[in-house]
Amino acid sequence: MSRKQRNAGNTLMKAKQRGRLISAISLGLSLMLLIPVVDPDGMMSRVYATENRYEDEDWYEDEDRYEDEEVSENHTKIKYLERSSDRVITDDDRADADADMLYYMQSLEVRYKLDAKVMENLHKVFDSAVYYIANTEMTLTEMWSYVSSAKSSMESAAVEKVTMTTSEFLQVADNWETPIVSYGQTVSIVLPVVNFGTEELNDLIIEPVTSTLVTEWPFEPDMTNYLQTEPFIPGCETKEAAMINRREFTFHFTTRSDVMSGYYPLKFKVSYTKAGVRSEEPIELTVYVKTIGKPGSGIIGGNGQEASGAKPRIVVTGFETNPASVYAGDTFTLTIHVRNTAKDVAVTNVLFDMQAAQEGEDKTNTYSAFLPTSGSSSVYMDRIGADTAADIVIEMTAKADLAQKPYVLDVNMKYDASTVFDLTDKASVSIPILQESRFDTSIPEVVPSDIEVGSQSNVMFSIYNTGKTTLYNVQVKFLADSIEEASAFVGNLQSGNTGNVDVMLTGASATMDDGTIVMEISYEDEAGNVTTQEKTITLFVNEFVMDDMMMGGDMMGDDMMMEEEQGPKKSLIIGIVAASVVVAAGILIVFLKLSKKKKAARALAEEIADLEKELEQDEDKKE
Repeated sequence: MSRKQRNAGNTLMKAKQRGRLISAISLGLSLMLLIPVVDPDGMMSRVYATENRYEDEDWYEDEDRYEDEEVSENHTKIKYLERSSDRVITDDDRADADADMLYYMQSLEVRYKLDAKVMENLHKVFDSAVYYIANTEMTLTEMWSYVSSAKSSMESAAVEKVTMTTSEFLQVADNWETPIVSYGQTVSIVLPVVNFGTEELNDLIIEPVTSTLVTEWPFEPDMTNYLQTEPFIPGCETKEAAMINRREFTFHFTTRSDVMSGYYPLKFKVSYTKAGVRSEEPIELTVYVKTIGKPGSGIIGGNGQEASGAKPRIVVTGFETNPASVYAGDTFTLTIHVRNTAKDVAVTNVLFDMQAAQEGEDKTNTYSAFLPTSGSSSVYMDRIGADTAADIVIEMTAKADLAQKPYVLDVNMKYDASTVFDLTDKASVSIPILQESRFDTSIPEVVPSDIEVGSQSNVMFSIYNTGKTTLYNVQVKFLADSIEEASAFVGNLQSGNTGNVDVMLTGASATMDDGTIVMEISYEDEAGNVTTQEKTITLFVNEFVMDDMMMGGDMMGDDMMMEEEQGPKKSLIIGIVAASVVVAAGILIVFLKLSKKKKAARALAEEIADLEKELEQDEDKKE
């Protein structure tokens, strides 16, 4: 700590002690007399102060400090403080000044009944003055002149004449004229500041509030610091005097090339010191400048409409997928066609965000129908020109468990248009998702597998829908040259369901090939598109058996006629045998029509064949 700082601390302590002593004496005795006396020659000022009686001579600490001393009849000593001199002040002079200021501050507190806030400001002024006196070399005259100024500052603070906001007295002069500037033009803005208050303002700092946004600041931010300062603006009693003492601050700006047309507010912050107290917050002064922008640049403070009167919009004009048909589980490339509908305004900073409908759910989580393969559903474009089309391309994957139907994909758009920011639009596209339709069949049962022309065979099998989509209007057609055309209608088959086919096939002509019968199984999807698959069965059609029997019957008839002469008994036996064969054949045909079980039909056919053989053997034996 330096000697000056130590002296300042000691002086401040002595001043406060003496001030408390003087205050107690003054308040206790209610005696206070402060009479400044000026010498005729104006060179000496004295203060007469009534003090306590002293019983010793230690009161005379420094006889150079006083011109003389007088002792009244009641032994009260009166000292005369020297206030004017060219000599350099001593620590004792500083102590006298501090005590004088402290006493004055305490008297203000009692006189005006000051609150804590005002007292805080008073102490700031007092501490500042004490520090200045303690650390400044000056003459005695200069010191007391400074003390007088400090008292004035404390007086102003005590009567609350110091206003911390400048709106009441610091304003833009009424000679301000709104300048007019065009895009790209260099301009000088002169800000006239006037102090309408009666107190002087010191250490002013003026700085414009700039911005990089064209909607907030019309000039190029080509400097990092536009700050200007002013030592003081004097206080004045009249408006005319205040205007004469105004201060003008000149700022040089370059108008932005993309400036909007209209009136921009220009804000300036001003901070200052008043009565030794620094403003807590700077005041903000606002003026306006009229700007002329390029055609289509927009209007400042408008509603976003451009000169043409049309608000820019982005619309979706269509889309396509690659591959054209998208199946569940497939990865596909989606191309969305968009267009800027504005005729003379481009859109910039365009952000597209694709959001698919929520479909899948796993306990607490839901999943989108489409997932971007890159992990991001957003696509960015720098610019889309006026009345210009563009394409959004993104690769996506359809979830494997999607049902077969169209799914909505929302296209959220956010963009800027010249002087209008954060415009939004939304469009939707519907992407059809297909499911692979699949079915299977059981092994067809064909009973009997050999028939004659005009006879029928029963075909039975089941159709299983093994896919995840519904099969609509399922039907089966049987096609071959050897049978009459037949069909069976099953209807709609939901995923996982089974349909049964049970149809009778009628022999039309003898089989001339390997006996293959084609089964055409067809169904429709949700759009009505027909899908056909073929399966085959085997069925042999023979010539009609009754023709051979009838021929055999004629031969037997001829034999019978030839052997009628051999006796009626033989003819009767042959007739009975023939009738039995015919009846057995009829029973077999009827049974086959009613039977639906292949094994039973075959067993019955074998029994009838054995019976025919036995009858033939019996006939041969008898012959």
